[in-house]
Amino acid sequence: MSANIHPAAPHHLPAFIPGADGGDWLMTVTGGILLVSVVAFGLLFLRLHTLPERMAHRTHKLQFEIVAVLGLLALFTHVHAFWVAGLLLALIDIPDFLSPVRRIADASERMAAGGATPPPAPKKRGH
Repeated sequence: MSANIHPAAPHHLPAFIPGADGGDWLMTVTGGILLVSVVAFGLLFLRLHTLPERMAHRTHKLQFEIVAVLGLLALFTHVHAFWVAGLLLALIDIPDFLSPVRRIADASERMAAGGATPPPAPKKRGH
């Protein structure tokens, strides 16, 4: 059988037109690009969403758990104020008010006991 083309048909067809076998390579490439871009966007979204939690963890903040809970609340409720609050908490350093109060209480106990007990060794702040 000869492959005669009809005289009214164009002799050059564009490459994106699927062949007679039904194989459409352009749709396959477009589907692959779509799949990769959706996965990349999802990874970027999750990476950006966990930014406050990673910042608080890296700097060993005392309020790390609060930042983590705010991040989860922002993820599940889609309230962006929780994410902003977590980011602000991750950026600031809450001062340690408890250590001076403990030192005052220990000094008061020593003064009340007549100074007989030696002062305790200073506790190192753990990171």
